[in-house]
Amino acid sequence: MLKFIAAALLAAPLLAPAQTSQEPVRNLIVRLKPAPETTASTREAPQAARERLRAVASAASVGFADERPVGRHHQLLRLPAAQSGAELDATMRRLRLNPEVLDVEPDVRVRRLAVPNDPDYRLQWHLQAPTTFAAAMNMPAAWDVSTGSNAVTVAVLDVGVRLNHPDLTGRLVAGYDFVSEVEYSNDGDGRDPDASDPGDWVNADDRRSPLFSSCDIEDSSWHGTFIAGQIGAATNNGLGVAGIDWQARILPVRIAGKCGALLSDLLDGMRWAAGLAVVGAPTNTTPARILNLSFGGDAACSASYQDVIDEITAAGALLVVAAGNEAGPVGRPADCNGVLAVGAVQEDGRKTAYSNFGTRVGISAPGGTGTLPIYSLDNSGKTAPGVDTYGPKLGTSFSSPQAAGVAALMLAVNPALTPAQLIVRMQDSARPHVNVAGALRCSTNGSVPCNCDTTTCGAGLLDGARAVLAAGSSLVPRAVAAPVATVPEGSTVALNGNTSTASTGATIVAYRWTQESGPATAAIANPSSANTTATLPVAGAYVFSLTVTDNAGQRDVVRVAATASTSPSGGGGGGGGGTSGWWWGAGLWVLALLAWRRRPA
Repeated sequence: MLKFIAAALLAAPLLAPAQTSQEPVRNLIVRLKPAPETTASTREAPQAARERLRAVASAASVGFADERPVGRHHQLLRLPAAQSGAELDATMRRLRLNPEVLDVEPDVRVRRLAVPNDPDYRLQWHLQAPTTFAAAMNMPAAWDVSTGSNAVTVAVLDVGVRLNHPDLTGRLVAGYDFVSEVEYSNDGDGRDPDASDPGDWVNADDRRSPLFSSCDIEDSSWHGTFIAGQIGAATNNGLGVAGIDWQARILPVRIAGKCGALLSDLLDGMRWAAGLAVVGAPTNTTPARILNLSFGGDAACSASYQDVIDEITAAGALLVVAAGNEAGPVGRPADCNGVLAVGAVQEDGRKTAYSNFGTRVGISAPGGTGTLPIYSLDNSGKTAPGVDTYGPKLGTSFSSPQAAGVAALMLAVNPALTPAQLIVRMQDSARPHVNVAGALRCSTNGSVPCNCDTTTCGAGLLDGARAVLAAGSSLVPRAVAAPVATVPEGSTVALNGNTSTASTGATIVAYRWTQESGPATAAIANPSSANTTATLPVAGAYVFSLTVTDNAGQRDVVRVAATASTSPSGGGGGGGGGTSGWWWGAGLWVLALLAWRRRPA
């Protein structure tokens, strides 16, 4: 069966947010394009700069009472009266439309960083500023920008959740139990609307049954409850721990029982969580934009897995997955296209001894060690549920929810972000990997704590504050891919990203076309050109992505679908950029009946 990804417990400059303030703002901070007569070593005369700013404000019909310089490049424009909300939005928009203006931001009040009053927050080293611990996620600075939105739903696909845990009060929405085999469900029935966790223990008596003979004897893990707490424990309630997102709704989706999960149950749970129809299950009225899946297997990504990932991605949901705990290459789903695979680092920023690594890892986040584990919600029961409490765990299972929680905060700031955009903005805002003196490189030996780089542990160390600010920034390019027509198999389609645009004051310096998925490998003529072609060798649905990069190193990504038909005449138009959807054939459905046994890592 599919194993959950938990190890055994032995005991860029910050970018200004694009959204305006809800509090009244009297001043705007404006940056003008450099004057033609200035150079890198010279500065525009203060009076000339003031006159240019006045001219810009007048042309934009923005009244002003005063202006003065702020630093070397910006100027403060004082409005006649304070503005907020839509009025402030309109004023800033008019200024930004002037070709002389590079950027505008409100002169907001900067308050001390938000720190929750939950008593066990002191144990959550991984959430704090990266001063004492290099790998800490800098969440207080993120919370100073946003604590989340209840319009965002995050799904926890796991063994269920202790629904009445006091630190989940008010945070959960109605989920579903997709465990179909009664023998493994441990709750006396199959699929039903009860996503609570009855426990997933395996004891010696179980091992005497052929059904459980290959399973490990272990106590109940309360794995899903722990992860739900990491993402969304009730915060600032004077109780227990803090969650990463203080407002998002948590959707419990039970896909595993004793000894792991059937792949078919997992795939159905993924689809339902994203709002897609599943035969026999009710409509999900609170579809999730973020899905956390801390389960994995030893096999490579299969057609059934990739098909479902493509479906949920097209529906606008990001799948965040654990890299795994075998200190080697990642397996499915971490090696599937379109997911964010999260590796584990310890407090000093080195890869943990257990975390998988390699080029398929997207980013790294704290996973804990026996000395400094991750702390979250738990239960005292060894088998059946006991007292809802708190406790420590470690593993990439608990690195993944860190990224899922940050992604939810990013959507609170900018709900329009696609799954691909969430990934690249999180990656581009990551802090660089650290280099601990005397430590091996992970490519030399990954079974001990080792120094990461971008080829072994992803883009860098997850930084919550930078990611949230990057989510709201307008200083990124916009990737645009033209729709692709349906063609006969063996034909060539045009991949056109020519209408992609750079952000204000920047230029696009690189284009990269890649194939995300499909029944066979398509031949892309020139992957680094804005406009190119791809040959689709066999019939089926193909997905391509276009990544554009500007001269400031910022990226944007868009996906486009193409279809090769067995019909000699092909078909009508199809595909499209951004979040346009497509449906795949069922292909190789029997793989859904395969099971991969959970193993301790």
